[in-house]
Amino acid sequence: MSTTPPSTARPRRGAPEPAVLVLEDGTILRGEAYGARGARLGEVVFTTGMTGYQETLTDPSFAGQIVVQTAPHIGNTGQNAQDMESRKVWVRGYAVREASRIASNWRSEGSLEDLLVANEVVGIAGIDTRMLTRIVRESGAMRGGIFSGEALEGADEAALVSRVAEAPAMSGASFVDEVTIPQPVVIEPDGEAIGTVAAVDLGIKGATPRAMAARGLRVHLLPATASLEELLATQPDAVFFSNGPGDPATADDQVALLRGVLDAGIPFFGICFGNQLLGRALGFGTYKLKYGHRGINQPVLDVATGKVEITAQNHGFAVDIPVEGQHDAPFGDGRYGKVEVSHIALNDGVVEGIRCLDLPAYSVQYHPEAASGPHDASYLFDRLVDLVRAHQASTAGKDS
Repeated sequence: MSTTPPSTARPRRGAPEPAVLVLEDGTILRGEAYGARGARLGEVVFTTGMTGYQETLTDPSFAGQIVVQTAPHIGNTGQNAQDMESRKVWVRGYAVREASRIASNWRSEGSLEDLLVANEVVGIAGIDTRMLTRIVRESGAMRGGIFSGEALEGADEAALVSRVAEAPAMSGASFVDEVTIPQPVVIEPDGEAIGTVAAVDLGIKGATPRAMAARGLRVHLLPATASLEELLATQPDAVFFSNGPGDPATADDQVALLRGVLDAGIPFFGICFGNQLLGRALGFGTYKLKYGHRGINQPVLDVATGKVEITAQNHGFAVDIPVEGQHDAPFGDGRYGKVEVSHIALNDGVVEGIRCLDLPAYSVQYHPEAASGPHDASYLFDRLVDLVRAHQASTAGKDS
């Protein structure tokens, strides 16, 4: 299908240049070029956050995706170096309803469009993002492409649809090598160190080690390719696996690393991709959600307390484990003991957290570190501190 929705966006600099967003089902939305010009292919997803667009853009979990903002007006506060959650913008493409013509904020250091151009992100503005979101909700996340500039000149629409349909799907995709750091980095704590965490970077955001450092934890940030020997050499009191993009079914090396951590009895905490990898390490499967959870207003139930948390989320895959009761972890004839679901998404019942009952390991699917979102889940970092202290006490008792 082809549609040309009305545009309320006014030209920012002279006459607008045309751009199109193409979906693999044949949908074509026409708008104006925003950001860099060219062609970008990726999985089209939407995020519901009304604030924090720069944190969204710089979240490595969005690698390989074209992000649609459901908030209608984007870019009004500009961009600045302080709000970068990683070293660059990771989205492949960006779609907005109305791009702000000016940046008006005392912290602004430039326009959002300049940030997109500098990071070679091809965007489109002036399209009906509400309609596009409904298409994704009803049909599921699908492959798409944004075309502008020379990539659009004289292009045949049928050829563009075919090009999109032939692009790689997100299922089976791996971006770990692309987003991880090349060399280990140490983040010193604020004040006296109370313990050490080995954090495996699968696409980590800057807010995560900051949350740990603020609690007195020294963080050894390790590449995703780190071996168990390299991890143990940091003498960690706990191990952390971060968020990240791609299909968790492709991360066999990281699953093997995590099993080594569990076998060593070291406390473990994981978020998002780390939650999915804990599920895999325990022997459970993962699956792709229809359109995923992306936004800063997702309600989650803490099963143990009955408390509802408003959480920030960004994931397209989930762990396949029954939400009721306790279960024997399938891997290795139950070597990791019993497991239970600790958190559940209230919108659709998806597993949002796992807790091991016989090991010091837990994880959540959402983002407790989210800089632009709510802070209902910040206690999860306090729980990590408790595990660090318990591990230290246990180790000291064995040594004596």
